[in-house]
This record gives sequence, C-alpha cells and structure tokens, in this order.
Amino acid sequence: MVQLFRPHDGSQPIVGVVGTLQLDVLQARLAGEYGVGIGFEPTPYNLARWLTGERLQLAKFAADQRTAMADDVDGDPVYLATSAFILRRTTEQNAGLVFKDIKDHKAAA
Repeated sequence: MVQLFRPHDGSQPIVGVVGTLQLDVLQARLAGEYGVGIGFEPTPYNLARWLTGERLQLAKFAADQRTAMADDVDGDPVYLATSAFILRRTTEQNAGLVFKDIKDHKAAA
C-alpha cells in the first residue's frame, strides 16, 4: 500500500511504502497510465505511526515534534520516526498518546 504524507514543516509530500518495489510500481504506473515522470529522494524516516490521544496533549506533541509530524490524506496526524529506537523512546516519553502502526478507519455515521 502506498501512503501520502504532508509534513507539518511545509516540506515536500512524502510517499510512504512498505518496500522499494512499491516505489518502482508507483513510478511505472504513473508513467504508463498518466504519462507522468517522477523521481524519488530518500527521507530520514523509516517508520510511520498514526497518533491518537487527548487533543491538547496531541497538539503539544505535534508542535514539539513539528519536523517529524505529517498528516495523511485524511488529515490525520502521523509521527515519522527515523528508527525503532527513536520510536520506542518517543512512545515511552509520551505515555498519554497512542502510536498505531495501522490506521483505524472509523465507519461514517
């Protein structure tokens, strides 16, 4: 699955994938189906986690971690970690927040 993340710091959107083969497939499909040529640049991020928690704590965390925060295509907050160690440490230091590796899709009311 391919994910698109929009960083809070205003930098270019980030395409998230599980493996590099997915980037090759995305590049080939965009070229073949739409005639669009694209290139990719690596980011320092290796892990993405969707965040949930109390609104004020989440807002403070997002402000403090602005360079590591993004929104997904639905506008939901995502924390981008450079390593498993950083993710583990950040999770431990922010016990009131929930870091999920799979996004919860809530049914429309």
